[in-house]
Amino acid sequence: CFQCVCSLLLRLPLTPILFTSALDIPVEFVEKNVKLRGTLHHITEKGLEVEHIPISIPFITSIQRKWQSKGLLLVRLAGVELAPGGTAWLRQELKPRQMVWFQLLGREDSALECLVLVNKGRFLSMCLNEEILRQGLGRTARIEGLHHDSRLYWKLQKRLLQAELRALKKNKGIWKEESYSERIRDSIANNKFVRTLKEFASWLRSSVSR
Repeated sequence: CFQCVCSLLLRLPLTPILFTSALDIPVEFVEKNVKLRGTLHHITEKGLEVEHIPISIPFITSIQRKWQSKGLLLVRLAGVELAPGGTAWLRQELKPRQMVWFQLLGREDSALECLVLVNKGRFLSMCLNEEILRQGLGRTARIEGLHHDSRLYWKLQKRLLQAELRALKKNKGIWKEESYSERIRDSIANNKFVRTLKEFASWLRSSVSR
């Protein structure tokens, strides 16, 4: 019967699985840094809420979705500490129900640490992790989930640091603020005690010259 055939298809080893929770994703997928795709639903302070879409035969996937529970994956931008304006930029840049790709780098509780990519044309894609840093809307942070002695860790860390450096050189975003040395100089110049000393020195010079 039709239901028996569907049941058999759903039990096949090669049948793709719809992940509705970060904990559903096998450890092997995370360790091998598998790339998944999904539909963006919400952008929150905690990360992106994404509905996983298996790469599969449409007929089988439609059957699966009738039996599987719905749920959204919490995807965080690995290696990035968002500045206050970062979330607002993401909401402006990304469209509702937009397709995104996310490469698994680590998992912490119910959240996934990922590289997130979006299409910017037929042959172009943009890595949100790097773009946030290029815009000066975040700082580089430790990439959770990857071993620090792995080649991938240092390769990604280098890319993120280069993106942050570009924003720093162009004084974009959070780097528009004055440099540390300039802030110290201004702080000294505006200090009441220093101003008093300057006034006293000026008064002393004028008194001597009389």
